[in-house]
Amino acid sequence: MDTVFPSALANHVAALRDPRVRARCEHRLLDVVLIALCAAIANRNDWRQVALFARERLDWLRRFLPLPNGAPSHDTFERVFARIDPAAFARCFAALARAATGALGVPHVAIDGKTLRGSGGGASGLGQLHLVSAWATGAGLSLGQVAVEGKSNEITAVPKLLELLDLKGAFVSIDAMGCQKEIAARVVEGGGQYLLAVKGNQERLLQDVRGVIEAAMDAGEEGDTYRTHSTEEVGHGRKESRSYVVVNGVEGVRDRALWRGMAAGGMCVSEREVGGKMGEEVRFFVSSAAISAVEFAALVRNHWRVENNLHWQLDVTFREDENRVGDRNAAENLALLRRLALGLLKQEPTKQSIACKRLRAALNPQYLEKVLHSADRLGKV
Repeated sequence: MDTVFPSALANHVAALRDPRVRARCEHRLLDVVLIALCAAIANRNDWRQVALFARERLDWLRRFLPLPNGAPSHDTFERVFARIDPAAFARCFAALARAATGALGVPHVAIDGKTLRGSGGGASGLGQLHLVSAWATGAGLSLGQVAVEGKSNEITAVPKLLELLDLKGAFVSIDAMGCQKEIAARVVEGGGQYLLAVKGNQERLLQDVRGVIEAAMDAGEEGDTYRTHSTEEVGHGRKESRSYVVVNGVEGVRDRALWRGMAAGGMCVSEREVGGKMGEEVRFFVSSAAISAVEFAALVRNHWRVENNLHWQLDVTFREDENRVGDRNAAENLALLRRLALGLLKQEPTKQSIACKRLRAALNPQYLEKVLHSADRLGKV
């Protein structure tokens, strides 16, 4: 058999504990997971499609997997992924991602949540599954995920997600739900820096940060106590300008001693014109590092890559919200598999859309092999 799979990928998957009674198994856990990953890359979005891929590509799969009992059925894929411990699968995935941080460098990690609209309900009676993900904005790579029941529980999920990550040297940005003293402390203790959005859930902090910025701008010229930066974008029928202000030094924040390492406050004013209608949004932030206005602007803008490059791709290209996998474990594990597939597709350097890459991988096994070997870019075990 040829060795199509890179060792880093196969070895990390092989570390998963098989939850089944092995004497009754016709297919290795490693084989089931790797076939499902290939199918996810190759434009297959549910278990029946995964099983169809396995049957149609059986000869190709046998180049690197023994498969003495042929292709697994869709029931096999469904049962196996329902029994895999999602936390163990997430640790396996995060271990591969940690190898990536060493190979690629991850200076900015954006943390944000996404609800799987098609999950929950039905016979299970469960609510929709909500996943909190860490996204390496520059590398285009998902670093890990933690599942919770609903967006309101993100506060408990973020610390668990941080435990999976290598934060040394990274800047971690989180929206207002994650603006918590304990989360700030976890980031700093892990060797990283934070940029946290401040909104009404931290009313006292919001008032103080706004006051610090207004006082600095009233007290002196730019360059004395504050820095600014402006950008303007025109396209797709809209015009948007953004003004950024950073104050390094937050003595006016009353509770600053309770916020581990707090060193700066920032403000972003966005003005948007669409179809002749104007809109404005003002957002405030706190940071554990003294940063320039240009650096602050880049962090704020790049944070939303998690929406455009991860969540949007999962919804539109992988049709995640349409997936109706009812079992909670299976839904979470399949979501993790999609994120790994998306990361591998993004690492493959061909200049094509993710949708075209998936279609090409479905039609051309040689290209699928190329995508799989993009895992070599994610470091070695």
